[in-house]
Amino acid sequence: MRLSLARWIPALLLALAALPGAAVARLGAPALDSVSADFQREFDQTMAEERIPGAAWAIVAGDQLYRYGTHGRTGDPTSPSIDGHTVFRIASVSKGFAGTLAALLAAEGRFDLADPVAPYAPSFGFRPPAGPPLTIQDVLGQRSGFVPNAFDNLIEAGTPREEIYPRFRDLEPICPPGQCYSYQNSVFSLIEEVVQQTTSVPYGELLRRRLFEPLGMARSSLGYDAFVATDNRALPHLKTRAGWRQVRPRSTYYQVGSAAGVNASVLDMAQWAIAMLGHRPGVLPPETIREVLTPRVRTARDLRHRHWRDRIDDAHYGLGWRIYEVDGHELALHSGWVAGYRAEIALSREFDVGIVILMNAESRAVGALDRAFWDAVLREAGTSPSPG
Repeated sequence: MRLSLARWIPALLLALAALPGAAVARLGAPALDSVSADFQREFDQTMAEERIPGAAWAIVAGDQLYRYGTHGRTGDPTSPSIDGHTVFRIASVSKGFAGTLAALLAAEGRFDLADPVAPYAPSFGFRPPAGPPLTIQDVLGQRSGFVPNAFDNLIEAGTPREEIYPRFRDLEPICPPGQCYSYQNSVFSLIEEVVQQTTSVPYGELLRRRLFEPLGMARSSLGYDAFVATDNRALPHLKTRAGWRQVRPRSTYYQVGSAAGVNASVLDMAQWAIAMLGHRPGVLPPETIREVLTPRVRTARDLRHRHWRDRIDDAHYGLGWRIYEVDGHELALHSGWVAGYRAEIALSREFDVGIVILMNAESRAVGALDRAFWDAVLREAGTSPSPG
């Protein structure tokens, strides 16, 4: 068994950062310039090699957008070029908003994260409890105990979530709630029932009031209708033998909006990243961020992640966020994937930097680009050996 100071140094650094006058390692301007230049080269090369139809990225540092870039067009070759305000589907990156909104409401006493979710979701197919009840934090922390991705096939078929919920009564859990990691979309969307019951405000409206508007995310929205009503939107592309083919936006997964229904531009997502780094305390207090990024369950499968397995030390899930320990440094991240789109966000509170990558194409390159960015960050921070 390997024993290392790396297990506790990141937590110590974060604690020191909260002390008046304390300082932790931050990347200076020369290092950030080097990181962003390296990423730009990697991005450009990837776009050319894979002929990605459209993409956008943003790097944030501290409380500022440090640099961003775009590539390609919103649709076919005659369509407008993608810019910083072009709206993409961010798919499962939406879960981070849900976890954060829930933590805000819990801090205000609307509910407790340890509350059973059953009273808020009468249509859900709860079996008579034979053990601990399914709680709100179990739902948001992906530890419901159901088989992974339960009834995603019904989401793909366009079935409303209200019709999916009762079917869970027929599922035999693989573990008691709170005991094992099990990634979900339908179960995750139960948070919308909790929000509606405790605030009398629909989930999407509260998301707009509490997060989008105060963070200046003017082009962000929830749902299919809002997406297709947006003029400057990136249209989805699927890979075929002949190359990328533009298709019509699908409404699937919008019925579980908290899990996969947010639409946003890369500049809006940069504001979200800045807030999650702790630089919008009036909107996201530090204690809320800590709550959201507290590990809830270990995700051992992520230790074999194709882009991280040679550097990752440990992996967990928080409230709508993944939490990786990479070479002893904590990253908060999440990816998203729906028909025709990929999205990725990753943040380091230790180094006070983050990145967002959005694509209107189903390319695994988004994960490779994320990894390339953090390789450059850790290299410039002097925490990893140079290649070769």
